[in-house]
Amino acid sequence: MASHSSHPRRGPSLEDVAREAGVSGQTVSRVVNGRGYVGAATREKVTAAMASLGYRPNSAARALRSGRFRTLGVIVFTLATYGNHRTLDAIAVRAAQAGYSLTLIPVDRTNQSTVRGAFSRLAEHAVDGIIILIEAHELDGSEIDIPAGMPIVVIDSNKRYEHPFVDIDQAQGARQITEHLLGLGHETVHHIAGPPESYAAERRREAWRSTLSAQGRAPADPQVGDWSARSGYEAGCVLRRDPAVTAVFAANDEMAIGAMRAFHEAGIALPGRVSVAGFDDVPDAAYVWPPLTTVRQPFEQVGQRAVDALLTELDGGDPVDQVLIGTELVIRGSTGAPGA
Repeated sequence: MASHSSHPRRGPSLEDVAREAGVSGQTVSRVVNGRGYVGAATREKVTAAMASLGYRPNSAARALRSGRFRTLGVIVFTLATYGNHRTLDAIAVRAAQAGYSLTLIPVDRTNQSTVRGAFSRLAEHAVDGIIILIEAHELDGSEIDIPAGMPIVVIDSNKRYEHPFVDIDQAQGARQITEHLLGLGHETVHHIAGPPESYAAERRREAWRSTLSAQGRAPADPQVGDWSARSGYEAGCVLRRDPAVTAVFAANDEMAIGAMRAFHEAGIALPGRVSVAGFDDVPDAAYVWPPLTTVRQPFEQVGQRAVDALLTELDGGDPVDQVLIGTELVIRGSTGAPGA
């Protein structure tokens, strides 16, 4: 009687991959663990051999050897905003380049309970470090207990805790757009602000106000939106009733586009009668009519620098304190001299 082995079929090993790729086991280990230099052509041969053989690295064993899980956690409030979407995409790309995967935990409320729950879930997933992408007033040192000993980088919030902090210089961008409109000859600039719980909206609003005050212009009370084109349209319907309004700075492009529609519907020429400017430089900004003057935010740099700061801390390097990335004014056809 023929005997049948009870041993399960062994999957491909690291040595099998090395033999298939024609390289040493050490080279395969470097590719798998993301440590040490491997040339692009050699790396491609190794990854092709892994795919051909169906080799899957054992992440638990690798973590025991290296002390790393090669996974970064991200806590994010919403993926609906343009900035968060672009930033998260950059985080994912940079992490993958460094040999890390991501575990994403969205939270629907930025309070102590939900954020603490997100930290607990990430601890269960065994991450090496965490990036927090929640720009809201509730996320500060007095509200959120951040676990001790966990490497953390914070994006786009107030700096009230001892962790690396990466953000775009929101105040610089608001000054650029306000000074641009004043420089065209407008007596003042009206503002459509973002939601009051947003730090980005607050920084833009305060920079707009201080720039006007520095030039002896009294700022009017801002209209307040929720980042949506609809709220910008509603604010524009209010502003178009006032013939003294000649320049409007909306805190993001969606609200600016909504305001432009309100002015168009009333037969108010842009920019001949009213100039409108936004903030973000979304892809559609260059294709509305007239093309929207705005402030470009380098979201890709924010995501990349956040991952780099986290990896520096994981590697035992000197942690960065604060990274503030500059903005760029993009002048298009929606702004011009008053009465032009």
